[in-house]
Amino acid sequence: MAIGVGIGYFNPDISRLAETLSVGSTNIPLAIGLILMMFPQLAKVDYSLLPKALKDKKVLSISLMLNWVIGPLLMFILAIIFLQNEPDHMVGLILIGLARCIAMVIVWNDLAKGNREYAALLVALNSIFQIFSYSFLVWLFINVIPNSLGLGNFSVNVPMSDVTESVLIYLGIPFLTGFLTRYFLVKKKGIEWYNRKFVPAISPITLYALLFTIVLMFSLKGNTIMELPFDVLKVAVPLIIYFVVMFFVSFFINKTMKVPYDKNAAISFTATGNNFELAIAVAISVFGVNSTQAFVGVIGPLVEVPVLILLVKLSLFLKDKYYLKQIF
Repeated sequence: MAIGVGIGYFNPDISRLAETLSVGSTNIPLAIGLILMMFPQLAKVDYSLLPKALKDKKVLSISLMLNWVIGPLLMFILAIIFLQNEPDHMVGLILIGLARCIAMVIVWNDLAKGNREYAALLVALNSIFQIFSYSFLVWLFINVIPNSLGLGNFSVNVPMSDVTESVLIYLGIPFLTGFLTRYFLVKKKGIEWYNRKFVPAISPITLYALLFTIVLMFSLKGNTIMELPFDVLKVAVPLIIYFVVMFFVSFFINKTMKVPYDKNAAISFTATGNNFELAIAVAISVFGVNSTQAFVGVIGPLVEVPVLILLVKLSLFLKDKYYLKQIF
């Protein structure tokens, strides 16, 4: 993150270069980094277990409630509490809260020893819900509710096609390549070779791609971040509260309902993370690349990366504290 901010601050031309490498609101290098980051994790998923996971109605119900009711409401409330006098910042934060995570959550789940199959299933469900509900939720939480509360009339319109494009790029491509890679290599070489040889060979790609994506993401707005440190702080505080509260609420709801740790981790990190790529893309397409709303979207990963890494550590600690006792 520091390297990325430094590159953007001392070489502001990089943001202009990035614009030439964009198609619409999609930045090509960033998309490549995210796809490469997710591919190894999705190539490890045993897709034959997904139908069994889909039958677990309890897990699915908890996840959908956390992602599509509690998460958006919590971010909306935090946006009003902290940013109601800064409507552009408030709208940017609400856009983040409505965009459920379909990318980095795969990495956080894997680091926390969560269930890959459930994480893949929950991410797939989030992507489907995102396509059909994101535009409606933006209309509801940004146009209707703030107006009824006297907070302003923002008239934000997000076409479903923009959301679909984001989902297909950031989830569809790595899902398809991961599935096809596993299917054909297991068929040709066998499952033992695949797990013992191929998976260890591709696993480091996630780390390299994650580091590349973080550096690139922060270099694009490094100059702005350094010039507006107080604006960063304004957005960071509600985001930190959001991530921490969502994780604890998710984890202990699951624990109370006796959900096993591996599924608990998958649900908790799916509910805690957000789809910043979609929020940034929407903010750019609606408000412009230099808008405050787009700036807020970029601050999201700046906060998410260190906080989620700490929550991964916390998740493993809670596993030792609450779940290992049950074994003995």
